[in-house]
Amino acid sequence: MTTELLERIAKYKNQVVDAKPEVSGRLTKVAGLTLEAVGCSAPLGGQCRVQTANGDVDAEVVGFENDKIYLMPLDKVQGVLPGGRVTVSHASNKLPLSLSLLGRVIDPSGQPLDDLGAIDTDSDANQSTKPINPLSRRPVKTAIDVGVKAINGVITVGQGQRMGLFAGSGVGKSVLLGMMTKGTTADVIVVGLIGERGREVKEFIDEILGDEGRKRAVVVAAPADMSPIRRLKGCETATQIAEYFRDKGLNVLLLIDSITRYAQAQREIALAIGEPPATKGYPASVFAKLPALVERAGNGGEGQGSITAFYTVLSEGDDLQDPIADASRAILDGHIVLSRDLADSGHYPAIDVGRSISRVMPQVTSPEHLHMALMFKKLLSAYEQNKDLISIGAYAAGSNPIVDKAILLKPVIDAYLQQRMDDVVPYDQALMQLQALVQQIK
Repeated sequence: MTTELLERIAKYKNQVVDAKPEVSGRLTKVAGLTLEAVGCSAPLGGQCRVQTANGDVDAEVVGFENDKIYLMPLDKVQGVLPGGRVTVSHASNKLPLSLSLLGRVIDPSGQPLDDLGAIDTDSDANQSTKPINPLSRRPVKTAIDVGVKAINGVITVGQGQRMGLFAGSGVGKSVLLGMMTKGTTADVIVVGLIGERGREVKEFIDEILGDEGRKRAVVVAAPADMSPIRRLKGCETATQIAEYFRDKGLNVLLLIDSITRYAQAQREIALAIGEPPATKGYPASVFAKLPALVERAGNGGEGQGSITAFYTVLSEGDDLQDPIADASRAILDGHIVLSRDLADSGHYPAIDVGRSISRVMPQVTSPEHLHMALMFKKLLSAYEQNKDLISIGAYAAGSNPIVDKAILLKPVIDAYLQQRMDDVVPYDQALMQLQALVQQIK
């Protein structure tokens, strides 16, 4: 027997030993968004291929009961066959983590959406980032410039802080996020557009983000017509990309629009597999996933960078007591509230300073800056409390010196809080303008 033949036999034997046997089952039921299958075993979160009349489609294991597994397709499914074959997939789901992501638009699986070709992968990229020990995190001590003077001056955000952007629909959340991408001093911007209309995704990239903003940004798009599995993964993919850049020592600005769509996607999945609702239709798993996602942001350890995160929270009917809004407010380091009344009056960005707060502002600002911000809020609050009396002419001048000052300076206050979407006001400039305004109060 020749040496060549012996090598071929040995190679064949190795292939047989190393090959993973194909594990197949069959579909037994279609219930709403889920498919039930028997005859195959796959781990939670594992991938399967499901046979349909239009070809095989990918699905993810979202639950199991005894010998049944529950699958949720990653895309729309048509032509599902009774008893259709279900095959466990051993395909790798690794993201193309590398510096080549900058300037790209991808889907939740890491596939390009911008027709700019494949994305290189960093061989050293950590695909499974472990939670950082709380005692290993660096404290939030430095302010970050976001280019919006109302935030820089009065609701100062720290590098590594997690903030919520609370608002109803149509009051300028996406525009405010776009202003931050243009004005921030962060090294890298990661944007997760989750559950948005497809039209808004392109508008955000082309008009709000712009060519300059795209150069140092990564956009993860999971529009509203995608399956709940993909919308759920969209947030997690954006966060994982931000973690990659943080581990490279870079300071990252992570913008998720919106975390409410993330919670709604988890609700759809949980209810589809039979998890009982707990609070206003939201199962308990939703409130477990929210902090697990948010806690991945923040400052890293020594030698690492930071992730400063803004999560938009959609308050249905402008109700800040919505379960997701309430849960988010408890786990975030502050919140910025956008007011529909201000938006209706043409006041943009429509930030309600009185209802907004940055919990780390005392740690990242000087005592003088903090004092000026408190004086500004006090003046604005005095005007808002007497707004009705002032508007009907019932307030008597001289009754309250603070209110008198507030009435006199209201146009100046409004001018400070307003900013055009294409304007960028650096941190130092915002502080100088605040100082000039406060000097008029004294």
